[in-house]
Amino acid sequence: MTTYQLTALARTTDPTTMLRRFLGLDAVVTAGNGLAYAAVSGPLGRFLGVDSGLLFGLGVFLTLYGAGVGYLAARKSPPTFGVRAVIEGNAAWAVLSVVALVVWLSPSTAGAVWIPMQALTVGGFAALQYAALRALRP
Repeated sequence: MTTYQLTALARTTDPTTMLRRFLGLDAVVTAGNGLAYAAVSGPLGRFLGVDSGLLFGLGVFLTLYGAGVGYLAARKSPPTFGVRAVIEGNAAWAVLSVVALVVWLSPSTAGAVWIPMQALTVGGFAALQYAALRALRP
């Protein structure tokens, strides 16, 4: 991804602002998803064809993870170590979602659509954050 493409997405030419915006969007989406998973794990689990206990646990984890990502986004200059941890965590989540879908889960049709879409979204966050972090380097 070029700096021009990142600039268009983030609507700024400042690499730190780009990174903070991508982290902030990730935080909102992740925490919102986590809250939904935790709050309505039963009905959502039935709809997606995923165990409600698993969904509840993932919801709590995602809510806390989203809060941590939000904390990084709120920093004037997010620390590289923390940003790398988020990028690697997002990449791992994307890969493990697909692996779980193929190897372990037997979701409903809605779940079979939702899980890869979620993996693509999270993988997209990882790619944007990685590109923005690289843009910070001279």
